[in-house]
Amino acid sequence: MQHVVSFISNSPEETFELGRQWASDVSSGWIIGLMGDLGTGKTQLIKGLSVGMGIEAIVSSPTFSLLQEHDEEGRLSLAHIDLYRLESQTEIVGAGLEHFLVSPHGVTAVEWYERWLVAKWQPGQALPESVHPSEGVTLRLAVLSDIGETEREIKYEDFSG
Repeated sequence: MQHVVSFISNSPEETFELGRQWASDVSSGWIIGLMGDLGTGKTQLIKGLSVGMGIEAIVSSPTFSLLQEHDEEGRLSLAHIDLYRLESQTEIVGAGLEHFLVSPHGVTAVEWYERWLVAKWQPGQALPESVHPSEGVTLRLAVLSDIGETEREIKYEDFSG
């Protein structure tokens, strides 16, 4: 288990900036699993990540398409997944998304990652064995919570396979 980091964001712009900063951490084989209620900033964080990665396409939440792939020449690819409409691992596998969540090519950023987890997870807890990253994969799990009208607490932790 790694160290839990807690970040307080006072605005959507600060959440975006945290995502942009995370881009300097990522490399091929990274999965970023975001958990939190509607409106806590998951998409904003991924927008910042994409800008930090040099992706020029406009990033929006793929709630209905489930997946947006950003694979620009000369850039690390980003697969942006939204699991909001899927209720279980069985549905996720049925939608053909499992390989993005197990052995990604490039970076995979997942909104509603808790739909992939079998058990409830909080930063500081052991990672469920069913989602432990395979060798060469780094998993950053983040929980985003409302703590005010525009303030968010973002707690995250990294796991390596």
